Amino acid sequence: GGGVAQLTRVIAEPELREQLRDAAAGLRETLTWDRVADEFDEIYAGLVARRHDHRGVPTLRRRLADRPLIDVDLHMHTDHSYDCATPVEVLLAEARTRGLGAIAVTDHNEISGALDACAKADGVKVIVGEEVKTTDQGEVIGLFIEEKIPRGGTLEEVIAEIKRQGGLVYVPHPFDRLHSVPDYLHLLNVLDRVDAIEVFNPRVAISEFNDEAVRFAAKYRIPAGAGSDAHVPQGLGSVRIRMRDFDGPE
Repeated sequence: GGGVAQLTRVIAEPELREQLRDAAAGLRETLTWDRVADEFDEIYAGLVARRHDHRGVPTLRRRLADRPLIDVDLHMHTDHSYDCATPVEVLLAEARTRGLGAIAVTDHNEISGALDACAKADGVKVIVGEEVKTTDQGEVIGLFIEEKIPRGGTLEEVIAEIKRQGGLVYVPHPFDRLHSVPDYLHLLNVLDRVDAIEVFNPRVAISEFNDEAVRFAAKYRIPAGAGSDAHVPQGLGSVRIRMRDFDGPE
């Protein structure tokens, strides 16, 4: 159609060709192959620089090597969350029954349930956590924290507070677009401070969202976590990761 007519005109009219050539003189000086190659090189170098060092700390690896493997559920709720009715005692009993070695209690915008579970734990290790709602960038979980983090801060502010407390930044259901989640660009801005990403959550309605999290974690070599996100006792431990027994956030 129109494209063919324009090309025919360029071929048939030498003066037009010269006019177009002269008009593009400045562009030819800047759009060189070297410049394009350098720009692509910068893009790839920037992406590679975002990747985490997946080798870990050698001394820590050696220290953990002889420890037993335990099953861990990194995401769950108690009746201290507004949308859950599971008492702390029931959660702990269920964790023991299901053979979990450790659980992370991650109530919405609250750590009172996690602290209660920590005090009452018997035979199961409890990580004090909190699933914090940010202004408009979804939720982020702080693990191994000691003080409640108020909801409503930016993603950067919440992450800074988790780090201030010596905790780990764990991003739950990062690409579940049916809920408020950090988008891709916001995650890229904080990748250097993200310690782990939830790559499987059974409450995510569309499996492709979990698959996207798997690919994202692999691309940037971010440690992959998983959890049941249990809001009822029956869901506890339905998803678990197997890892070496641990003492703290390291």
